[in-house]
Amino acid sequence: MFRKTKLKIVYYLNAALIILLVGYQIYLNLSDTKYASLHLSQIADIQARLEGKNAFQFIVAGNINNSTSIFQKQFIPELNQSEAAFLISAGNAVSDGAEENYRSLIKMLAGLQMPWLLTYGENEDSDFGDFRFFEHFGPPFFSFNAADSHFIFLDNTGNTPYQWQLDWLDQELSHSQARNRFVFLGLPVHPQLENTSAFTKDNYFNNVEIGEQLHTLFEKHQVDVVFSANLALYAEQTIDGVRYVTTGGAGGVIVDDENSFHHYTMVDVSAGEINIAPVRPSISQSSLHRTLSSIWSAIYTFFYVSFSRFLVVVSLLILVGLKLREIIYEERDFYTHFTIDDTQYRNKPKQIAFFTNNYFPFISGVTISIERLARGLRDRGNQVHIFAPDYAEEKESESNCTRVKTLFAFGNKGEFRLTNPFQTSIRKNFQRFAADLIHVHHPFWLGSVGLWLARRHHKPIIYTYHTRLEMYAHYVPLPGALFRNVISHLVVRRFCNKCDGVVVPTYSTEEYLRLIGVKSRICVQPTGVDFERFNVPHKLKPLALKQKLGIDNELVLITVSRLGREKNIKFLIDAIASLESDTHSKIRLLIAGEGDDRQYLENRIANLAMHNTIQLVGAVTPEDIPAYYQMADIFVFASKSETQGMVVLEAMSAGLPVVAIRSSGIDDVIVDGRTGFKTLDNIEKWTAKLELLIKDENMRATFSEHALEFARQHDTAVFAENMDHFYSEVMVSYYQQDK
Repeated sequence: MFRKTKLKIVYYLNAALIILLVGYQIYLNLSDTKYASLHLSQIADIQARLEGKNAFQFIVAGNINNSTSIFQKQFIPELNQSEAAFLISAGNAVSDGAEENYRSLIKMLAGLQMPWLLTYGENEDSDFGDFRFFEHFGPPFFSFNAADSHFIFLDNTGNTPYQWQLDWLDQELSHSQARNRFVFLGLPVHPQLENTSAFTKDNYFNNVEIGEQLHTLFEKHQVDVVFSANLALYAEQTIDGVRYVTTGGAGGVIVDDENSFHHYTMVDVSAGEINIAPVRPSISQSSLHRTLSSIWSAIYTFFYVSFSRFLVVVSLLILVGLKLREIIYEERDFYTHFTIDDTQYRNKPKQIAFFTNNYFPFISGVTISIERLARGLRDRGNQVHIFAPDYAEEKESESNCTRVKTLFAFGNKGEFRLTNPFQTSIRKNFQRFAADLIHVHHPFWLGSVGLWLARRHHKPIIYTYHTRLEMYAHYVPLPGALFRNVISHLVVRRFCNKCDGVVVPTYSTEEYLRLIGVKSRICVQPTGVDFERFNVPHKLKPLALKQKLGIDNELVLITVSRLGREKNIKFLIDAIASLESDTHSKIRLLIAGEGDDRQYLENRIANLAMHNTIQLVGAVTPEDIPAYYQMADIFVFASKSETQGMVVLEAMSAGLPVVAIRSSGIDDVIVDGRTGFKTLDNIEKWTAKLELLIKDENMRATFSEHALEFARQHDTAVFAENMDHFYSEVMVSYYQQDK
């Protein structure tokens, strides 16, 4: 308990930090800034300070890197006590070019009691910092004259075309009458130093051709000193009469040793001489302490980084927070609870509210499953109230069903319906019904209404995963791959984890939910089937039905399915067409159902000249479906979008062997080689199994007996009883937890 309390504190502190970071970024991006072309005023100030002087001092500081603990707190007080007239950053004054870094730097430099200028370096250029630099300070390359000295600033980051700068530099130096000439470059153009560490060898200017041209111009025009940064050290060397000074110790991470140490460079110009020397500030810390301080300074400035890196930080914090939340709040016990005492609910009639996006008179596997469960629960003494869409075909109102007005319907005959979730009768009838438990059958629309009511009224909620959403991507106005591979799984996982219990028809479906991250209690319970209804001879006799359909002595294959793309009817048509031509006259495939794909399927049958073998019989009423099963010899199925394939159990209740494509909803229903065959999604393999059954009457008879035996175990009464027990378990767990 103490551990969880500490974790809660860490979690909420983490959440507070995220809010602060987000708020800070919003402030930076919405607040106005008054910083523009600052170099103009700084140059004017420098020229005023040096007017009439022949001798002066100035400071060069490289790699300030937004350092507060080193540059701001340690350097600036000492610089303000010096006799220097101004300060020049040799590059990398900011840790990168993000807006917050520039603002932080400007506020920091405001503490200097002298004017300052910035050299455009790699950090200034990074993270789209080029336009911010131009806006706040001015062009990345420029020059000015003061006290018989010419100061030239170049951009050797690659942001500004080199040839343009070379031509400009040549003209500047050719017309220069100044005695002293100083050039400032962000990246060192001199040869690599011997003491360069392995991880900074790429910190030099790497354009050899441009580097040579710069050296030629510096030598030709007698440049006195070239200053650069980008290396965390101090180095000075003379090449062809030109002094090259690298100074990079004003901030950032410094290894306090002989070559790399905190420093700034003092330049003394007088009597035609230029004296340059590094100056270590009087930091009252040990060498180790200074090193640790520089590391901490770098970490501190990490929170003044670019927006993209900020998002990474926030994302990591969110992940940590979610993980902590999972440890604190979410139980991960996936095992069946054998110690739950649910007798107080198991033997008590329950008030159960169903929420579904489709229901009778629309016929589908979902609506049939809902009707059977509701009927079975009522037979056990429970009360069930169904919240479902309205349909034009309704003949009369039902006392145990609230119909919700349809706002928009699409699909064949309006099978998909968007209803009015704000309809007042939903809330009123729900309150009047006083449900003990809510059972939703879809993870959106009316299913979401059910979830909201459950949370509002503090009732346990159960969701039945009827449909593989990813197989319905073609109905959704979103990119198919995005919905199929990402959104559908996120929707299912998020909704399931908000429910107190989830019902799935097969173990393979449970495995899928666990794989995508569902943590809620799961009950594996196939939808029940009215075994006797499909097994007892129908009043519509097989012979009469065959005559009605024009079937003579052919072997009858049947499938029952909505004619939608996800049902894979095309596979069945192509598979039957691939059989030997003499087989066609011996069989008849009946496809019972309606849907959007009817015209496409009719055209395909016609194009394959299979109209004498394959017959679309249209929608069949639920009352007559048993007669069609009892007339047939083999049930065929190709859908891969089922979570169970209830029609397979119905066909088996009528004694039909099955040939189907193996999928998550079929794998647990068919016992391969005993009640039928299940194959890969391959026409050749599928038709090979079908031909075995077509040719072997004894095999069909044996499979038929086994199919009856299997289906009898899934009678509606057993289905309702098991669901009633699951309700009781969920209610016990919910109300115990609530206490």
